[in-house]
Amino acid sequence: MHIQVVKSKIHRVRVTGADLNYIGSITIDEALLEAANIIEGEKVSIVNINNGERFDTYAIVGEKNSGIITLNGPAARKVQKDDIIIIISYAGMEFEEAKTFKPWIVFPNEKDNSLT
Repeated sequence: MHIQVVKSKIHRVRVTGADLNYIGSITIDEALLEAANIIEGEKVSIVNINNGERFDTYAIVGEKNSGIITLNGPAARKVQKDDIIIIISYAGMEFEEAKTFKPWIVFPNEKDNSLT
């Protein structure tokens, strides 16, 4: 049996911007992407703690150690600057493999989105 499990999670980061006129996606600080093992173009789910919105988009690499978390395109309507969100990606795997799989989970500083 093949199932979907949490592969990566960036838990509680602060939105630094929302750009309605960009094509789409979420721009994420490269350091956070690396720590969470998320690659550019990977599908991610966004959960907005402030308003309960849940939606999917894809990751774009932002400047390393900048703290940038910007929702682009239509997703910009689902967040506001300074909202706290959770970013999650999933992977498909066989049931037995999933039993021992350990996801990459990152807990950045909510004030500046740093890893320290």
